[in-house]
Amino acid sequence: MRVLVTGASGYIGGRLVPELLRAGHRVRCLARSPAKLRDHPWRPEAEVVRGDVLDPESLARALADVDVAYYLVHSMGGGADFARRDAAGARNFAAAAHAAGVRRIVYLGGLTPEGEELSPHLRSRAQVGALLLASPVPTAVLRAAVILGSGSASFEMLRHLTERLPVMTTPRWVATRVQPIAVRDVLRLLVRCAELPADVNRVFDVGGPDVLTYAEMIQRFARVAGLRRRLVIPVPVLSPRLSSLWVGLVTPVPAAVARPLVESLRNEVVCREDDLADLLGDHDRLGFDEAVRLALRRVREARVDTHWSSASWPSAPADPLPTDPDWAGGSLYVDERVRPVAASREALWRVVEGIGGEHGWYSWPLAWAARGWLDRLGGGVGLRRGRRDPDRLRVGDSLDFWRVEEVERGELLRLRAEMRLPGRAWLELRVEEDGGVVRYRQRALFRPRGLGGHLYWRGITVFHDVVFGSMARNIALAAVRETAHQRA
Repeated sequence: MRVLVTGASGYIGGRLVPELLRAGHRVRCLARSPAKLRDHPWRPEAEVVRGDVLDPESLARALADVDVAYYLVHSMGGGADFARRDAAGARNFAAAAHAAGVRRIVYLGGLTPEGEELSPHLRSRAQVGALLLASPVPTAVLRAAVILGSGSASFEMLRHLTERLPVMTTPRWVATRVQPIAVRDVLRLLVRCAELPADVNRVFDVGGPDVLTYAEMIQRFARVAGLRRRLVIPVPVLSPRLSSLWVGLVTPVPAAVARPLVESLRNEVVCREDDLADLLGDHDRLGFDEAVRLALRRVREARVDTHWSSASWPSAPADPLPTDPDWAGGSLYVDERVRPVAASREALWRVVEGIGGEHGWYSWPLAWAARGWLDRLGGGVGLRRGRRDPDRLRVGDSLDFWRVEEVERGELLRLRAEMRLPGRAWLELRVEEDGGVVRYRQRALFRPRGLGGHLYWRGITVFHDVVFGSMARNIALAAVRETAHQRA
């Protein structure tokens, strides 16, 4: 079949595409920023079209000649009108799919309890599912609770809470029963939904074989990971908002993303039926322990295909790049450092591409850590998102509190800042060679917003030699050591 996947740059979508290709389908991806998909290993086998679910014209082009359409668009970060945007996108998608003659829509939403007050995000998921089901196109709405897989926000929250806190005070929601499911089971069911009979138009609950409280999940995770039993002390006064701030400080998942996850755990999320398994003849599910074991193995082997943070792309599509020849965005502050490096070009590039995460930023670690903590306290992403892969970067990857905006292998790494700033900031790292001389060129660029932005840049200028100067020196030295190591 010809299949359309929306949200292909997200956690589930980025893993679903190769599964659909392996199943023999022809895959087309709808992306607001096609460059984010450029470096995925499956990219040469899939068609990518630029568009947005809020743009009916681009939807019509993307859905032409499509048999099955997967709708995997969610607003995790929120904003005041996220529910309105999600509903508008679902209406547009349903109407365009019907006009294009699509035979089936498949949607992955959140598991919701009957007759209970839902969090704003779960209400929005339920509304999107209802809008798609109300369309003339047969729709399968899969509802899952906690999805366990390397790089998922739910897994990263559970992993870091368990690994970092041998003793923890926890809110009431740790006693809520949850039915988690392994990401590989979710992907297999999504792929097989393309086979459903034409008259199937309904909701399906999907979950693994284990029903556990969150506190039990913490203890089971600790056992699988070889950690001592955790001491969990429930505290009834922690609200979802306070809980999400606490999760944001302890784990790499920022409060803005943690809050919808925490709010969804206020309600018991247990499957009421398993009809999809009966329809497909597919009852195999990984248990909690095996799902955690596989996810941990992926993390330790640095084989995380997609990461929860990859879906975030905060910059406006029309925002000009500071390196565009016709850039005319007003004031632009630049700190530029150029150093000759007595190392091979390849060694220097390996250092550049390996920056951040466990390798750090090659300058004054305390300053970077302090900036990360200030960002966390202000509700930002902070410095601890780390990297999806310890050695390789691709466009769209999160890198601590930066986003990879461009990678020209062996030549350029451009990062866009995602910390909270009174303006826009970029960091460019270049590897150059001229006449046999290898050079490292580093540029920090800042476009201020208002008077606060100008004052911010002037206020931190005094630290530039310490931060950016030492960064350039230490990257050059690391490349020299890398070259010597390669020659030894």
